[in-house]
Formats: sequence, C-alpha cells, structure tokens
Amino acid sequence: MADRIMTDYLIRSLSPDDRIAIDEAAQILTTAFAEHWPGAWPTHAEALAEVHAILTPGRICRAAFDAAGHVLGWIGGEAQYHGHVWELHPLAVRPDAQRRGIGRALVADFEAQVAQQGGVTILLGTDDEAGMTTLSGADLYPYVWEHIANLRNLRGHPYSFYEKCGFVIVGVVPDANGVGKPDILMAKRVLRSNG
Repeated sequence: MADRIMTDYLIRSLSPDDRIAIDEAAQILTTAFAEHWPGAWPTHAEALAEVHAILTPGRICRAAFDAAGHVLGWIGGEAQYHGHVWELHPLAVRPDAQRRGIGRALVADFEAQVAQQGGVTILLGTDDEAGMTTLSGADLYPYVWEHIANLRNLRGHPYSFYEKCGFVIVGVVPDANGVGKPDILMAKRVLRSNG
C-alpha cells in the first residue's frame, strides 16, 4: 500500500514491528477519547490491545507520521460483508495535532485503501454517551427516523466531521451503550459503479 506524503506528515501503514509507533498509537487512543468517551480505552494496556488487534492480517492500519517519525494520528478498519463493506474503526488524532487536516487526510487515505481492496462502502459507528447530540438521553423508540431527521450537534460530536468527509447517517442503534446512549451509524460509498 502506497505511502502518501502530505504537507508536514507522511501517511503509511503502521508496521507490527514498530513498537515505538504502536505505543504512540495506543497513547493517542487513550488521550483522544478521554474527554468524551473515557470508558473507550481507559488504560494503556487496553489501548495497546486494540492497536495489536487492528494490526492483524487482512485489516487496514494506517498512520500519519511527523518528520521526526512520531505518530500524529491513525486509522484502522476491517472487511465485512465479504469485503464489500469495510468498518472504519478507530480513528484517533493526537489532541495537540487536531484541526490540522490530519483526520480528514487519514479518512481519505483509508477510502483509497478500501477502494484498492475492492471495497464498495465504508461503515462506521460514532457513539453518543456524553450528551453531545439530541439523540443522547432520548427515548428513540418508536420514531427512530424522526429523531434522526431532527438530529442536532450540541457539543462537537464527531458525526459532523464525518459528514464533512462525505459520510451520511444510515441509521442509529438506540441504547447501544446503555439506555439513552445510542450509536450513530454512518456510511460512504467509495467505489463507483460502472453502470
């Protein structure tokens, strides 16, 4: 898989042999999710296990490295539905490197990697456990789609970031993380039909 040189960083596959980069990727998981999703990877050991899981064969694991070789952010994913759909999970950018286009560049690179693998669609879930949207704390039943149609971002939930990257909301899993804590499902087609 080709490396992509950006203005001040390089995106390439994360190597399972690069212990320093793996450790930095794990640290990014714990720090990037600490404020809004503190239960996601609360310990370095859990985050390290997640990085190693994404590095298993058949998955995509790409990272943005600065000029000194330090990880600024990373993205992972795995094939589902016989390779037609790839789940994007996770995406994390070091807090001090956010708002520099790194997350967007990692998503674009992931899209290219998925298309190269013959994938058609990317799917992701973006939880709301912290009251960041109007879906959080609400009883979404029985009118789930009405709630989705009236969705508002209250406190910087990442679904808006993914919309800017071309993803659309395709559903929601009510109570995915406990009562009133949904998972917002988003998708994007990356391989165009010839027909």
